[in-house]
Amino acid sequence: METDKLQTEQRNDKTMNLDLMSVEEIVALMNEEDLNVYETIKEARPAITELIDATITAYNNGGRIIYLGAGTSGRLGLMDAVEVVPTYNSDRFVGLIAGGDMAFVKAVEGAEDSKDLAVSDLKNIGLCDKDLVIGIAASGRTPYVIGGLEYARSIGCVTGCICCNKDTAIGKVSDHKVEVDAGPEILTGSTRLKSGTCQKIILNMVSTVTMIKVGKVYGNLMVDVRATNEKLVERCHRVVMEATGCTYETAADALKQTGNSCKTAIVMILLGLDKEEAIKRLEEASGNIRKAIGQ
Repeated sequence: METDKLQTEQRNDKTMNLDLMSVEEIVALMNEEDLNVYETIKEARPAITELIDATITAYNNGGRIIYLGAGTSGRLGLMDAVEVVPTYNSDRFVGLIAGGDMAFVKAVEGAEDSKDLAVSDLKNIGLCDKDLVIGIAASGRTPYVIGGLEYARSIGCVTGCICCNKDTAIGKVSDHKVEVDAGPEILTGSTRLKSGTCQKIILNMVSTVTMIKVGKVYGNLMVDVRATNEKLVERCHRVVMEATGCTYETAADALKQTGNSCKTAIVMILLGLDKEEAIKRLEEASGNIRKAIGQ
């Protein structure tokens, strides 16, 4: 393993005396280094767009988006997948981390070095050729991720990756590769820092843009939010009011009838329909509000 050639393992010239710097100096430098991430991601926007086009296609064809990673990368994928559920009322983003869910809170030694473990994890969730698998690894050479991507391709899945090095082993087994050179960390090899920030930004793009384009958003409103607590119930009221211009009382009545379905309530109010007809309109429009109301 030639990790000495990886950008994520290089020493940062700006921090050779990191331990001698003041708190203020370290904070300022970390901030500057994080800002560089945004500039680097600009160069990868065409590749990110290509990957997202593929995730949209997979989702519209009934497939799932599977994130596969180890350590920080795995935790970021798992977090992104989990947050899709309440935000967009979808369980078709799935996060897998080397060592299983317990590895989210406690490192499982050696798990990331097993290709077979990834194959087993993918088989356990019933991976099929409709699914799209995205490997996430700062280094771009994690065996767990490589093994998972190789298996996914062998059964006909489209694959992608998000890495923080160029010309990676993971990129070679990915149909859509996003390889961003974020540069050396301020603390040599600590890829939970800039590399983690870089991966989180790209994952935000992947899940958010995919959900927008499959009809989970109307304007800039999250109209498929799952109202699982008081805050989200109130958000549903605001969403319906903003989308239709109705009063709080009208929004509350429509949401009560629809079991807090913002989409159905919005179509009911905008078109003056009852719940059943609004649901039918949405089904015919594949859940897209604009199509359902004829925009």
